[in-house]
Amino acid sequence: MHAAKAVRLRRSRSLAVSGLAVLLIAATALSSGAAGSGPSPGPTPSPSEAAPKPPPDQPPPLLTQADVDRAVARLDGVVQDMMKRTGVPGTAVGVVYKDRVVYLKGFGKRHVGEPAAVGPDTVFQLASLSKPVSSTVVAGAAGDDTGVWDEPVAAHLPGFALKDPWVSGHATVTDLMSHRSGLPDHAGDLLEDLGYDQAYILGHLRYEPLAPFRASYAYTNFGFTAGAEAVARTKGVSWQKLSEDTLFGPAGMNSTSTTFADYAKARNKAVGHVRSADGTWQAKFVRDADAQAPAGGVSSTASDMTRWLRLQLADGELDGRRIVDAENLEHTHLPEIVSQPPTSPAGRTGFYGLGWNVGYDNQGRLRLSHSGAFDLGANTNVTMLPGERLGIIVLTNGRPVGLADSVAEDFFDTAQYGKPTRDWLPLIAAVYAQEDRAAVSPTDYAEPPAVRKAARPDSAYTGTYDNAYYGRAVVTTDKDGLVLELGPAPKRYRLSHYDGDTFSFATTGENAVGPTGVTFTFGEGKSADRLRVEYLDETGLGTFTRR
Repeated sequence: MHAAKAVRLRRSRSLAVSGLAVLLIAATALSSGAAGSGPSPGPTPSPSEAAPKPPPDQPPPLLTQADVDRAVARLDGVVQDMMKRTGVPGTAVGVVYKDRVVYLKGFGKRHVGEPAAVGPDTVFQLASLSKPVSSTVVAGAAGDDTGVWDEPVAAHLPGFALKDPWVSGHATVTDLMSHRSGLPDHAGDLLEDLGYDQAYILGHLRYEPLAPFRASYAYTNFGFTAGAEAVARTKGVSWQKLSEDTLFGPAGMNSTSTTFADYAKARNKAVGHVRSADGTWQAKFVRDADAQAPAGGVSSTASDMTRWLRLQLADGELDGRRIVDAENLEHTHLPEIVSQPPTSPAGRTGFYGLGWNVGYDNQGRLRLSHSGAFDLGANTNVTMLPGERLGIIVLTNGRPVGLADSVAEDFFDTAQYGKPTRDWLPLIAAVYAQEDRAAVSPTDYAEPPAVRKAARPDSAYTGTYDNAYYGRAVVTTDKDGLVLELGPAPKRYRLSHYDGDTFSFATTGENAVGPTGVTFTFGEGKSADRLRVEYLDETGLGTFTRR
């Protein structure tokens, strides 16, 4: 696979789980049988006849209390079995049906090697499950004014611009929060990995090439963040303040926050875990997502998230109080862009709305979902059938291996068909594993060519190089050889010689892709003119020029 495409797959999965969405669309279609052709339109009524009534927004509910009870009764065993099979340390699950929390439980440990157990009030990082929470905040902040979605973002967000001036002036909150601005997949994420803050990242998206505006879908955390932050600026408050005043406070979500500091100081929190080469799980990394708070920075508990699910499934009401305008909340559930085109004439189409993956099953029921994933240690899922007033939330403290998504799929299978239609865990785990493999550079930097060219003297490479997007790169030396420094801090990467003027280093951070190449190019002089960092060059922005 081409290296650039491989990185796109990997980064897409990191928070959007785009490949997983394709699989679930196809598998759901198989599970529920072939789609029917539908009734014939029938004769045209005569002018004297009353016009037919429009069909309802949703088909009548198909599930019974017994159906839901059966699925709920299976959850304990399903979660425990999947945790045993994967080793994921901790999980919390909540189910809402007809405005009641019918299941709420924690499993496993908050931190491997420590006794503290996960419970319904344990705080987890939500990763991209933050997006539907954030779109709920915007819907609440808008009140009964649906026009907020059509506000141009650049008019309210100083420093923000896109490469095309016309697109910059016309891109709205909806365009950016539904990933149809034309920005490339996960634009800005690598800047975050290098340590740049939100202001820098949003101010540098103007360098990214654009696909056709409103005609192409690409999942972008910082595009989404720009749209949400623009709404907060119109209200004159921070994003956390807007979230607290609009949703978290009124809904009684007292353990929910958009700031890493609040998550870090929570006493009852689940820390992130990754799986080591020997198969054990370790709490090795800390993921601070403040730069993309609306898109990925929310932390919450299963208890709080069931309150949010109740609000979602009750059209913005909770405990008899109107929290979010019903029309504005419904607006977040509408499809805004095709995100997964069908792969066959009878295939299922997937859409993206405002913070939601939007789909429809063979019964015509709206299905809303979103996964969240931090490679540094979190995987979450929310899935709802609003017409059935049924939803599930699954939170885990392990990097994505399929557990959160599989629990949700198993639950809805059991509710709808009496039993799971398949063993979802190996299927979804295989998607994650495939995307991990696709991320690896096509060059094996651990195996230099049998006959390789020698490197030049270190002095030929050392110096300062500039890049309008990624900032400054400095190549220095220490007792062990060449070091590359990137980012504002900066981060230091040991360069290992591969062949001639090509070196490599091990990438780090949320979007790490394993070893990547650094190639120096020379003009007429004895010092390199430029250096190109392979994994930073996905959209052609990875070349640095010597000062």
